[in-house]
Amino acid sequence: MKILAIETSCDETAAAVAQGRGNNLEIISNIVSSQIKIHKKYGGVVPEVAAREHVLNIIPVIDQALTTAGLNKKNAKHELSAIAVTAGPGLITSLMIGLETAKTLSYVWKLPIISVNHIEGHLYSNFIDRERTKFPAIILTVSGGHTQLVLMKNHLSYKTIGETRDDAAGEAFDKAAQLLGLGYPGGPLISKQAEKFKGKASIQLPRPMMDSKNYEFSFSGLKTALLYMVQKDKNYKKRIPEYAYAFQEAVVDVLVAKTIRAAKQYKAKTVMLAGGVAANKRLRERLSEEVKKLKLDFRMPEIKYTTDNAAMIASAGYFKFKAKKTTPWRKLKVDPNLEL
Repeated sequence: MKILAIETSCDETAAAVAQGRGNNLEIISNIVSSQIKIHKKYGGVVPEVAAREHVLNIIPVIDQALTTAGLNKKNAKHELSAIAVTAGPGLITSLMIGLETAKTLSYVWKLPIISVNHIEGHLYSNFIDRERTKFPAIILTVSGGHTQLVLMKNHLSYKTIGETRDDAAGEAFDKAAQLLGLGYPGGPLISKQAEKFKGKASIQLPRPMMDSKNYEFSFSGLKTALLYMVQKDKNYKKRIPEYAYAFQEAVVDVLVAKTIRAAKQYKAKTVMLAGGVAANKRLRERLSEEVKKLKLDFRMPEIKYTTDNAAMIASAGYFKFKAKKTTPWRKLKVDPNLEL
């Protein structure tokens, strides 16, 4: 069976076609139109601008995804089994573009539609071209808008055991990059600068809530600590790689420590990493090393599936379709605060 997936939760217009057999999902096409260059001058995503770009890009992106998969508007309704689309969380104006497009195609092509939670999509990026998964699994999901620890007992069975009280990890990276004058998006820029630093850092930043008994996160205090240090250091511009390194290490230490503790407490058989910040090289290395010590299975998505894309929505959509979890297009609604 083949699924067309659409993702427009923030500033990426994406469409993908996937083919599933049993527990295996193959991505046939995965097209992403990025708006990073447009929003870079603003230092972040501007919702109104993002929505207008989605309007311009959504049909060409879907057409390209279909063409790459060997389909077109005439045969798609016969070759496809369903349409999966992100319903939330995200920017309401961006979500509406993707959702209304999916509803229209569902009506015209007479195909069932699958509502997918954006975070659910990130979780299922770990199921693309992979073998069977050992459950239960602990999944660390880190992005610009979310930082969560999720217990996955089986397919489509989730429990959020911890999340951020304020800034998400990705948001913290963006703000840290602005403080250091690096630009936007912050995550890749902080990582690049951190790799330049060699030796032992003399800069000491806090690890907020790392030793707390719960699995909640907080990164606003870490950002503030960095701000105060930079303000006091007249020569901070000459030490940007060290500041970037120290900040990245602080974030990674907290994320890894809490994930490993959760894996032990919930007797996980698999640990997974997901979300845009899952592309961070240091986080991937550190978490992989610690999971190996526990002799558990470890999964992380390919880099191309870490940031927002439609392949991950297709993956979640496929398993939901198998479970017969579809939604009539008339009842499908956008929910910018949709919870997992």
